[in-house]
Amino acid sequence: MSLAPPLTIDVVTGARAGERHGVALPCVVGRAGDAGLCLPEAHLSSQHGRFEFVDGAVLFSDRGSTNGSRHVRNGVVTPIDADCPVVEVWTGDELHLGDAAAPTVLRITLHEAEPGEVVAVRAIDEVDAFSARVTADTQRLRVLFEHATALARQTDLDGVLALAARLVFDLLPRATHVSIALRERGGQFPVALAQSRSGEPVTTPMSRTLARRVVEERAALLLSDAGVEVAARSITQAGLLSTMCVPLWTGAEICGLLQVDNRDAPGLFGAADLEVLAVAAAQVSTAAESARLVARLRHAEQKLERENRYLKQREEDATFNGIIGKSAGVNAVLRALEKVRDTRVPVLIQGETGTGKELVARAVHYTSQRRDKLFVAQNCSALPEGLLESELFGHARGAFTGADREKKGLFELADGGTIFLDEVGEMPAALQAKLLRVLQEGEIWPVGAGRPRRVDARVVSATHRDLEKMVRVGTFRQDLFYRLHVFPLHMPALRERRDDIPVLARHFLERYARELGRPVAGFTPECLERLSAYDWPGNVRELQNEIQRLLIFRTEGDFVRVEDLDRRILGESRVVDDGEIPRGTLKDMMDAVERVLLARSLRENGQNKTRTAEVLGITREGLHKKLARFGMAE
Repeated sequence: MSLAPPLTIDVVTGARAGERHGVALPCVVGRAGDAGLCLPEAHLSSQHGRFEFVDGAVLFSDRGSTNGSRHVRNGVVTPIDADCPVVEVWTGDELHLGDAAAPTVLRITLHEAEPGEVVAVRAIDEVDAFSARVTADTQRLRVLFEHATALARQTDLDGVLALAARLVFDLLPRATHVSIALRERGGQFPVALAQSRSGEPVTTPMSRTLARRVVEERAALLLSDAGVEVAARSITQAGLLSTMCVPLWTGAEICGLLQVDNRDAPGLFGAADLEVLAVAAAQVSTAAESARLVARLRHAEQKLERENRYLKQREEDATFNGIIGKSAGVNAVLRALEKVRDTRVPVLIQGETGTGKELVARAVHYTSQRRDKLFVAQNCSALPEGLLESELFGHARGAFTGADREKKGLFELADGGTIFLDEVGEMPAALQAKLLRVLQEGEIWPVGAGRPRRVDARVVSATHRDLEKMVRVGTFRQDLFYRLHVFPLHMPALRERRDDIPVLARHFLERYARELGRPVAGFTPECLERLSAYDWPGNVRELQNEIQRLLIFRTEGDFVRVEDLDRRILGESRVVDDGEIPRGTLKDMMDAVERVLLARSLRENGQNKTRTAEVLGITREGLHKKLARFGMAE
């Protein structure tokens, strides 16, 4: 005689819709020929997921499939992912496998016998009605009061569960075992506590059959002879004779289960005992949920503390303390910032790429009286003209296709604070006129709006371009230049402040060694000499990246040595080999050199054009033009 399979799967949608499969556990589901349940859908992985039987529960786990899996119960969809890698399945549940737009849907039926004659049922919605009968017993009322006081003082979840077990045993002298399960994401009810009256822990799983019915009916159940009335494997293994299962709940949500057993004789519990247990469960529910909330609050506080430390570091970086160096050039910038920070005049920061212009802009804001308002930043070369205008000035609803709602621009968000316009030299001519209006009138005109809006945003701008030269050739408005150039600051290149290189190198080494968990004592003197001798065309940003690279590749030793440095810093490679330059006119040879340098820089930056443009000190648009001229554009 063959046993019925413990699981039936109906294929609701997919290439084999309408089929029914009885499977034994464990079972692999996929489209491979050796899978336990083979479904030839192209969007399923070869071994998509797995069913298995663990502690009396049928579990499904996704085996790293390409298109993922989702668990559906009563219309609630739970992704099976890193946050919820395993779900418990019940009869009526669905699994949606593969492409979310057109999934293969499996409907689950479990072959566990349902409870037969249940002695008593008490709905948790009626607990107030029968609690008066329970508390009429003076002895039980005293026990409930004493334990309620202890539960209210307990904030640790394990402590709450231990007190709950003691409460059950004190209220129900004929109970021999108690189990408490708490709901987790994915609909599972793992057992959090299971022990005998003597306090010995037990490993027998909670009855999944009873648990499922308790959750579905939101009611407490009493079975007088569970071993006879319920053929579920978990009950048979446990040797249960009399058992009660009661939900733990907060509002409309079932958050756990409380099961009380007698394994000595059948028929010992009655309806009155079930009511007592339900009243006790109400107290345990509140205490357990409070303890879980306290645990989540503590976790949130720890997370908030970490985030505050991070933000504090960011704010420190944005103050004068974040501008590291003692050279004459840096000191000149700091003295200038002291004078201008609490004024309203625009500040123009000039300097090569990677010198720390945004760091100075943040220092202007966070050391000023505007520090409590927003600091917002926008790279003017990062967006096309239409998008940049909307980003800066906002737009009205219906201003253009896709504008389904009104949007505030960065100038409006920075009202009372500071807006930083990086690479302002790349701003299109039409937007230059609108920026001039903001500086002159303090008004912005959102795209599609019927009237302007007043804003009070301090403008700090930056560029690596020579704006005066751009004014002379007509690519930058002269009137806008004079509006932005009220208080110019120059950030010196790193090669112009070589005395600061060791200070910066040590700062970055300490910072990233802590972040990456790579303790290191420092640099050897020879290593610092090589760092100071290098010209750093990428400036502080290039030095920062080099220190990160050193720590990532460093494997042993207390000090960073010369041999750990990149070859370009050591000067071991020529810029261009003679064999790479063809003979011809000077223009042909210069073009060949430029082509080689472009290809090399793209290769060194992983074909990332934005980063390549930054390293080369040109705009991304300028890089695209050069690549197109040499036939190197993709």
